Amino acid sequence: MTDQKRTYRHTSGHRMALGLILCLFGLCLVVGSQAARKRKAPRKKVDERVYLNHADRLSYDRYGRKPDAQILNGHVSFRHKGATLTCDSAYFFEASNSFEAFGHVKLRQGDTLTLLSDYAYYDGNEQMARARRNVILTHRGTKLYTDSLDYDRLYNLGYFFEGGKMVDNKNVLTSDWGEYDTESREAVFNYDVKLKNPKFYLETDTLYYDVRTREAHVVGPSTVTSGKSVVKTKEGYYDTNNDKARLFGRSLLVDDQKEMIGDSLFRDEKKGTAEGFGNVIYKDKKNKNELYSNYFWYDEKEGYAYATDKAMLVDYSQKDTLYLHGDTLKMVSYDMNTDSVWRKLHCYNKVRMYRKDIQAVCDSLVYNSKDSVMTMYKDPIAWNVNRQLLGEVIEVFMKDSTVEHAHINGQALSIEKIDEKDHYNQVSSKDMFAYFIQGDIYESDAIGNVQTIYYPIDEKDSTYQGLNYLETDTMRMYLQQRKLQRIKTNKASGTTYPMTQIPPDKYHLSQFAWFDYVRPLDKDDIFVWRGKKGGTELKVIKRKEAPLQSLKPREQEEPKQEDTENNE
Repeated sequence: MTDQKRTYRHTSGHRMALGLILCLFGLCLVVGSQAARKRKAPRKKVDERVYLNHADRLSYDRYGRKPDAQILNGHVSFRHKGATLTCDSAYFFEASNSFEAFGHVKLRQGDTLTLLSDYAYYDGNEQMARARRNVILTHRGTKLYTDSLDYDRLYNLGYFFEGGKMVDNKNVLTSDWGEYDTESREAVFNYDVKLKNPKFYLETDTLYYDVRTREAHVVGPSTVTSGKSVVKTKEGYYDTNNDKARLFGRSLLVDDQKEMIGDSLFRDEKKGTAEGFGNVIYKDKKNKNELYSNYFWYDEKEGYAYATDKAMLVDYSQKDTLYLHGDTLKMVSYDMNTDSVWRKLHCYNKVRMYRKDIQAVCDSLVYNSKDSVMTMYKDPIAWNVNRQLLGEVIEVFMKDSTVEHAHINGQALSIEKIDEKDHYNQVSSKDMFAYFIQGDIYESDAIGNVQTIYYPIDEKDSTYQGLNYLETDTMRMYLQQRKLQRIKTNKASGTTYPMTQIPPDKYHLSQFAWFDYVRPLDKDDIFVWRGKKGGTELKVIKRKEAPLQSLKPREQEEPKQEDTENNE
C-alpha cells in the first residue's frame, strides 16, 4: 500500500472500470471486521525519516546479498517518531526508510510499550514492525507472547497469526489468531481460544477482551468451567474482576446437580445470585423437580428462590408427576449451612395443581419440608378420581413423598360421585381427617355437626338400596379400594328413603356444590384459571375466641376485711 498521491489521465472507460473496482473494494471494507477495516484504511503520509543513532561498525557490500543496505554491527540503535529500536546487528535501507534487525531486538515506545524479538523488520513509511521468534509485547501490565507478531504503530495495533498467549493480571488467554489495540486496550482472539483464571476456565471460538475492565465477551459456542459449575452459552460477558457473568442466546448454567437454562442469565459469583429471563428452566436433579417461569431469581447463599410469569413447578419424586402453577412461586430456606436445613415453598394467587391421581385449586399454598406438610388456603378444592374435598383450609401431611393423611379444617365437605345419574355420597362437618396407605384412602373421620347422604349398595345385584340421611356429632368411615365399607358413629339420627320415594330436596345436602368445571384437566390446563361461579364461594365464619383473663388494676381491687377493720 502506498501513501503517495499520484495523478493519472484516464479515458471515460478507464474511469468507469476504476470506479467499479473502488466500489467493490469499498464493499469488502464494509463487510470486514472492525480490526480489518482499521488496518485497511488509507494510511497517513509520513515525512519523518528513520534515523540511525549508533552502531559500533558500519559497512557496505555492493556485491553481496544486500547491495543497497548499510551493514551495522554492535549496539545498533534507531529512532523513529518517538520510538527507539536496539539490536545486535541490522541492515539499514535508507532509500526505502526501513531496516532489518537481528539479535536481542528491542523496540521501545514511550514508557508504556516494549517489543522484544530475535528478528524484526521495520518499515518507516508504513510505521509497521514485523517481529519474529520469541516475541514479547509488553504494554503496561499486559504481556503478549508469540513467535510472529505484526505491530502497526500508526494504529497502535498488534496482531499474531501463528498462535499466541496474553497474560493480564490473573488471566491467561491463548488462541491461534489474535490482535491487541494498545490505544483502546482491547483484544480480539479467534480459533481455539482459551482463558484461564484461578477461578474458572473458558473455551470458545471468538473472544473480545477489554484489558481496562478485564471483561471478556465470547461469541459462538462457549464453555466455562469452575469447579463443579459449568456454563454453556453462545454469547456472554464475563467480568473477571468482580466474578459476574451476563449470558445470552439460550444459555445453560450447571452447578453440581442443579441446572438453569434461560434466554438470558445473569450470575454474580461473589454474591451467589443468579437471575434468569425468558423461558427459564431450573432443574434440581437431587430432589427430582423442575421450575419453569419467564423470570427467576436465586440466591444460593441465602437459599432463596423467586419465580413469576407463567411459573410452574414440576415434581418427579413420586410415582406420578406433579404440576403446580401459581402467579408467583417463592422458596425460603432456614438453618442454612447446617445438617438440619429445611425450606418453605410459597405458591400464591390462582394456584392450580395437576397429577393423574389428584388435582387441586386454591388461592395460596405453602409446603413446609421440615414437617412435610402442604397447606392450601382460601377456597381450596381437591379431587381424587370421583371424589371432591373442600373446606376453609386443607392440610396434607406427607411421608417419604407420599400422602400419609389430610386434614380439612372448617366447613369440610366430601362428595363422591357414584354414577352418571348424579347420585352423590356426601359428608359435611366442621373438620374432617383422611388417612392413606400407598396413596389410597382407607379411613375418614368427620367431627362436629356431621351430616351425611349415602347410598347403601346391595352386594348381590349391586343396586342401590335407597338414600340414607344421617346426622351425628362424630363419624368414622372405613373404605377399601376407594369404596365405602362401613360407618361407625354414636347417637346418630337419620332417615332412609327407598329409591323411588326420595324427596327432591333430599338428594343434596344444603352445602352441596360440585365444582367439576373448576377442576384442572391436564398439565397444560393449570395455566387456565377458572374461578367458582358467583355465590358459591365459602362464607367466612368467624371463630369464637375464649375471653382473655386479666387482673384488675390495683386501685379497683376491694379492700381486704382486715384492712377495713383497721381503718375503723
